[in-house]
Amino acid sequence: MEAAAKTFFSSKYFAVAVLYWYHAHSLPVTPLTPSRPSISISSTSYPTIPSPSALPHPTETSLSIITQPSVTKQVLKEAKEAGVPAVWLQPGSFDDEGLEYAKREFKAGVGGDGGRGGEGWCVLVDGDWCMKAVREEREKL
Repeated sequence: MEAAAKTFFSSKYFAVAVLYWYHAHSLPVTPLTPSRPSISISSTSYPTIPSPSALPHPTETSLSIITQPSVTKQVLKEAKEAGVPAVWLQPGSFDDEGLEYAKREFKAGVGGDGGRGGEGWCVLVDGDWCMKAVREEREKL
């Protein structure tokens, strides 16, 4: 799973349903929500996209998912069809079928047991050290 997490953070772009963490880490992030044309953080409005198929660079984008399992399944299928290479399923966003689909169908599917916290792989808990590992690997090149 650590290799999948590193692959996830190796993408050039990110799309996410939870925007603040990515924004705070200065990552180029696109909020994804079908119900609103924009979302605001600290009085700044950011345009959203309705689905993975609307991503401007899907093959270079990792997608973090924090939806209920029944919604996650559809998002995963759309992401796969769009060419998204890596997904991160936040705790509570998947069932066994969704997690297996993510691991099988993507270059990297992060989620499930493990990570540094008690609830499984979570960007808020594990993201910093995963990004650090990617930076260290890039510096070696």
